[in-house]
Amino acid sequence: MTVDRLDTPRTTRRRLLPRRSADRDAFGRIAEAIAKFIGTPRFLLYLTVFCAAWLLWNTLMPEAAQFDPRALNFTLLTLMLSIQASYSAPLILLAQDRQADRDRVSFEHDRQRAERNLADTEYLTREVASLRMAMSEVATRDFLRGELRTLLEELQTERGANGAANPGCAACGHGQALGSDS
Repeated sequence: MTVDRLDTPRTTRRRLLPRRSADRDAFGRIAEAIAKFIGTPRFLLYLTVFCAAWLLWNTLMPEAAQFDPRALNFTLLTLMLSIQASYSAPLILLAQDRQADRDRVSFEHDRQRAERNLADTEYLTREVASLRMAMSEVATRDFLRGELRTLLEELQTERGANGAANPGCAACGHGQALGSDS
């Protein structure tokens, strides 16, 4: 007789059948496919036709051909529908959990994308503001034209005033007013 000691672990026992690890993702995909089918009008139509055929067969056929007689209130049909409902509910819940997980991941991606878009928008706003500030200090084409026009007019008035006193040299054009064609 062997004495089991509490401080010594048991040796592992061999199993007759190897234990297989269940692939949760595969089972979840199957559950989603079933839940998706259960929620379609096609399934409701099939279930309605099945129940109607069941009820008609067990009501109108002779008692010898009936397998779920009306006298027993269609007990077998009730049991089958109960089993279908008891399997459908957990499958639908599992599919909803998987969808909630996907929605959570999608929401997180959307939130991260929105944060990046906000950061990009804020950066672009700062850049546009800095460009506007820089552009306010830059001389524009119209401003330069106006300034040059003003300087030209000032030079012409000075030349006009100095030109009467000093007619200038006709050979080289020294002393002629700006803007003349000669």
